[in-house]
Amino acid sequence: MLEHGKPWRLSPRVRRLVAPNPGAMTGPGTNTYLLGDEDVIVLDPGPAIESHIDAILTAGDGRIRYIVCTHTHPDHSPAWKAVAEATGATVIGALPEGDDHQDETFSPDITLNHEYRLKTDELSLLALHTPGHVSNHYCFLLEDEGMLFAGDHVMNGSTVVIIPPGGDMQAYIAALEMLLEYPVDCIAPGHGEVIDDSRAEIEGLVKHRLAREAKVLQGLAALGLCDLDRLVQRVYDDVDPGLHPWAKLSMEAHLIKLEREGRASRSDDQWTAA
Repeated sequence: MLEHGKPWRLSPRVRRLVAPNPGAMTGPGTNTYLLGDEDVIVLDPGPAIESHIDAILTAGDGRIRYIVCTHTHPDHSPAWKAVAEATGATVIGALPEGDDHQDETFSPDITLNHEYRLKTDELSLLALHTPGHVSNHYCFLLEDEGMLFAGDHVMNGSTVVIIPPGGDMQAYIAALEMLLEYPVDCIAPGHGEVIDDSRAEIEGLVKHRLAREAKVLQGLAALGLCDLDRLVQRVYDDVDPGLHPWAKLSMEAHLIKLEREGRASRSDDQWTAA
């Protein structure tokens, strides 16, 4: 149930709170997850909205020991500060690199590395570095239940926008493929409901991105030297034109990947197949 302000139990170890920040890019709102009942981990505290912070503290009931952030976009991490000040919890996450659209207040006590493991008496949480949406993005695998907290790496009902330079399509696809190597049973995304068939979802996302990449190459071949505005109309002809400004960002990420691979080239703001 995606209802703002009320904790919803998803499993023996997991509850979900939905922040009151619905929108085109956040869906029903940002999911904040509370893991454990004795030593509580707050995963993605969300935006610094007073009612949401109050809901986290109420649900935590004086037992919040850790705050973990998948990444530091403004809809995922800013409430960390108020929750940490109220509880003395240890803050865990990674700082961004080369991206201006971040929570500049974020200051972790522990900086994440790939396969960092946070253990309590109730659970084991494995950090998996999954750059692509942004360079400092981590997914977290609740090893006791096979539940992957995917932040913005996997979203329910829509694809993730990849915004260069912090966003990297090549890294994003590689990180999706890496997740297939771990025992993931279900996906708890940063926005939307839990996804049960995790393998089908991840494989479908890889297939979708590679199909879009093929359309980029077809568009370049058909148009010749062209700018992003002309190309996005052809490549995203199956997407509402109102979303083309966002689609153009992900398309540019595809083009940068193709340029690295020697399959596309650019001159100033113009692109062509190599």
